Amino acid sequence: MKREHVTDGHPARRAAHASMSAVSAGRKDEWLGLFAPDALIEDPVGPSFLDPEGRGHRGRDGIEAFWDAFVATAARFDFAVADSFANGPCCANVATITTVLDDGSTMTVDCVIVYTVDDAGLITSLRAHWEPDRALATRTVPA
Repeated sequence: MKREHVTDGHPARRAAHASMSAVSAGRKDEWLGLFAPDALIEDPVGPSFLDPEGRGHRGRDGIEAFWDAFVATAARFDFAVADSFANGPCCANVATITTVLDDGSTMTVDCVIVYTVDDAGLITSLRAHWEPDRALATRTVPA
Protein backbone atom coordinates (compact mmCIF):
# COMPACT_ATOMS: atom_id res chain seq x y z
CA MET A 1 0.00 0.00 0.00
CA LYS A 2 1.36 3.41 -0.95
CA ARG A 3 1.24 5.91 1.89
CA GLU A 4 1.36 9.42 0.41
CA HIS A 5 1.34 10.99 3.88
CA VAL A 6 4.79 9.52 4.50
CA THR A 7 6.22 12.19 2.17
CA ASP A 8 3.61 14.97 2.35
CA GLY A 9 4.50 18.62 2.94
CA HIS A 10 4.36 18.67 6.75
CA PRO A 11 7.44 20.67 7.91
CA ALA A 12 8.77 17.90 10.18
CA ARG A 13 8.24 15.30 7.43
CA ARG A 14 10.12 17.49 4.97
CA ALA A 15 12.99 17.80 7.46
CA ALA A 16 12.96 14.05 8.14
CA HIS A 17 13.05 13.26 4.42
CA ALA A 18 15.87 15.77 3.86
CA SER A 19 17.82 14.25 6.76
CA MET A 20 17.45 10.69 5.48
CA SER A 21 18.36 11.77 1.93
CA ALA A 22 21.50 13.58 3.09
CA VAL A 23 22.61 10.63 5.24
CA SER A 24 21.94 8.14 2.42
CA ALA A 25 24.04 10.23 0.04
CA GLY A 26 26.83 10.94 2.54
CA ARG A 27 26.27 14.71 2.35
CA LYS A 28 27.54 15.79 5.77
CA ASP A 29 27.40 19.57 5.29
CA GLU A 30 23.88 19.40 3.88
CA TRP A 31 22.80 17.25 6.82
CA LEU A 32 24.39 19.55 9.40
CA GLY A 33 22.58 22.50 7.82
CA LEU A 34 19.22 20.91 8.61
CA PHE A 35 19.71 21.37 12.37
CA ALA A 36 19.05 24.37 14.60
CA PRO A 37 22.22 25.61 16.37
CA ASP A 38 21.20 24.10 19.74
CA ALA A 39 19.61 20.90 18.37
CA LEU A 40 19.82 17.56 20.15
CA ILE A 41 20.27 14.09 18.62
CA GLU A 42 19.48 11.03 20.73
CA ASP A 43 20.26 8.01 18.56
CA PRO A 44 19.30 5.80 20.24
CA VAL A 45 17.45 7.42 23.13
CA GLY A 46 19.15 6.57 26.43
CA PRO A 47 22.53 5.06 27.25
CA SER A 48 24.11 2.86 24.58
CA PHE A 49 27.47 2.04 23.04
CA LEU A 50 26.93 5.15 20.86
CA ASP A 51 26.29 7.39 23.88
CA PRO A 52 27.31 5.70 27.17
CA GLU A 53 25.88 8.47 29.36
CA GLY A 54 22.64 8.73 27.36
CA ARG A 55 22.77 12.51 27.15
CA GLY A 56 22.62 12.76 23.37
CA HIS A 57 24.67 14.94 21.07
CA ARG A 58 23.89 18.65 21.38
CA GLY A 59 24.66 21.66 19.20
CA ARG A 60 26.52 21.85 15.92
CA ASP A 61 29.77 20.52 17.40
CA GLY A 62 28.07 17.56 19.07
CA ILE A 63 26.04 16.73 15.98
CA GLU A 64 29.11 16.95 13.75
CA ALA A 65 31.00 14.67 16.16
CA PHE A 66 28.09 12.20 15.96
CA TRP A 67 28.37 12.19 12.16
CA ASP A 68 32.13 11.71 12.24
CA ALA A 69 32.07 8.93 14.85
CA PHE A 70 29.09 6.95 13.60
CA VAL A 71 27.45 8.04 10.34
CA ALA A 72 30.75 8.37 8.49
CA THR A 73 31.84 4.88 9.53
CA ALA A 74 29.18 3.18 7.38
CA ALA A 75 29.44 2.66 3.65
CA ARG A 76 25.71 3.19 3.18
CA PHE A 77 22.39 3.69 4.94
CA ASP A 78 19.14 2.59 3.33
CA PHE A 79 15.95 4.01 4.88
CA ALA A 80 12.48 2.53 4.48
CA VAL A 81 9.66 4.45 6.16
CA ALA A 82 6.66 2.19 6.71
CA ASP A 83 4.47 4.86 8.28
CA SER A 84 4.60 8.41 9.55
CA PHE A 85 2.59 10.40 12.08
CA ALA A 86 2.80 14.20 12.12
CA ASN A 87 1.38 16.42 14.83
CA GLY A 88 2.29 20.00 15.60
CA PRO A 89 6.03 20.51 15.10
CA CYS A 90 6.80 16.77 15.22
CA CYS A 91 6.86 13.77 12.97
CA ALA A 92 7.29 10.17 14.15
CA ASN A 93 8.48 7.78 11.45
CA VAL A 94 8.19 4.02 11.79
CA ALA A 95 11.24 2.94 9.85
CA THR A 96 13.76 0.29 9.04
CA ILE A 97 17.34 1.37 8.46
CA THR A 98 19.75 -1.02 6.82
CA THR A 99 23.35 -0.10 7.54
CA VAL A 100 26.02 -1.44 5.22
CA LEU A 101 29.59 -1.31 6.54
CA ASP A 102 32.77 -1.09 4.47
CA ASP A 103 33.42 -4.83 4.85
CA GLY A 104 29.99 -5.58 3.33
CA SER A 105 28.41 -6.60 6.63
CA THR A 106 24.92 -5.29 7.32
CA MET A 107 22.79 -4.45 10.32
CA THR A 108 19.06 -3.78 10.37
CA VAL A 109 17.58 -1.25 12.77
CA ASP A 110 13.82 -1.28 13.26
CA CYS A 111 12.95 2.01 14.90
CA VAL A 112 10.69 4.95 15.51
CA ILE A 113 12.39 8.27 14.82
CA VAL A 114 10.80 11.46 16.13
CA TYR A 115 11.84 14.70 14.44
CA THR A 116 10.88 18.08 15.94
CA VAL A 117 11.34 21.30 13.98
CA ASP A 118 11.23 24.99 14.80
CA ASP A 119 9.23 27.67 12.94
CA ALA A 120 11.98 27.88 10.29
CA GLY A 121 11.77 24.13 9.63
CA LEU A 122 15.15 23.38 11.23
CA ILE A 123 15.42 20.21 13.28
CA THR A 124 15.55 20.96 17.01
CA SER A 125 15.59 17.32 18.06
CA LEU A 126 15.97 13.92 16.50
CA ARG A 127 15.09 11.08 18.87
CA ALA A 128 15.59 7.59 17.51
CA HIS A 129 13.97 4.81 19.52
CA TRP A 130 15.64 1.47 18.82
CA GLU A 131 17.25 -1.37 20.74
CA PRO A 132 20.98 -1.76 20.10
CA ASP A 133 21.12 -5.43 21.16
CA ARG A 134 18.23 -6.25 18.85
CA ALA A 135 19.90 -4.43 15.96
CA LEU A 136 23.29 -6.06 16.60
CA ALA A 137 21.61 -9.48 16.51
CA THR A 138 20.73 -8.81 12.84
CA ARG A 139 24.35 -8.26 11.81
CA THR A 140 25.39 -10.32 8.84
CA VAL A 141 28.98 -10.75 7.73
CA PRO A 142 29.82 -11.65 4.12
CA ALA A 143 31.32 -15.08 3.56
